[in-house]
Amino acid sequence: MFTGIVTAQGLIKRIQNQPNYTTLSIKAPKGFAQNLKRGASVAVNGVCLTVKKGSTNHLEFDVITETLDKTNLKLLNKNEKVNLERSMVATSEIGGHLVSGHIFGVGVIKSINDRGDTKDLRIQAPAAMMQYLFYKGYIALNGCSLTVGKVLKSSFNIHLIPETIKVTNFQSLQKGDLVNIEIDQTTLNIVETIKKIMLEKKA
Repeated sequence: MFTGIVTAQGLIKRIQNQPNYTTLSIKAPKGFAQNLKRGASVAVNGVCLTVKKGSTNHLEFDVITETLDKTNLKLLNKNEKVNLERSMVATSEIGGHLVSGHIFGVGVIKSINDRGDTKDLRIQAPAAMMQYLFYKGYIALNGCSLTVGKVLKSSFNIHLIPETIKVTNFQSLQKGDLVNIEIDQTTLNIVETIKKIMLEKKA
């Protein structure tokens, strides 16, 4: 589990494509991977990945085809920046919301409105996800816990503060880019429970 508070950005140093998976080598900031053991979980652009190899500033992950197909990891290039977060521990401060690292799909950035030090994004989401998006609700984009702004028919708005832009790869996003989306699990459970109850009442 993660908190959705991105703590660092990593740099893609090598991408090795294998028949059924891809190995990502990422340079992390000094100290990020300290005491990080093989088999530990790290969120990379919000995707929960298992550490294959690690040192104080280097991480290596194997990413299976299923994960690549559902996320923006398949589009990564050498020297591109990714958001990083280590998994939470029992004493972690939950500054965002509980995030599993299981991506539901990707959204497309339809517009970016720069407002000086802040940014407003409009993101088009897959139709099946829209039922779980509510004004002021939680959502994780590229692993970052954010609050949903205005919800439209097929898209939603996000408002980014300077600190979020500074510590994440949102600073380099452009119109048309894909972002990983994780729906808040509590919201999903509530919606699905209500749908089930309504269906039972109709039966």
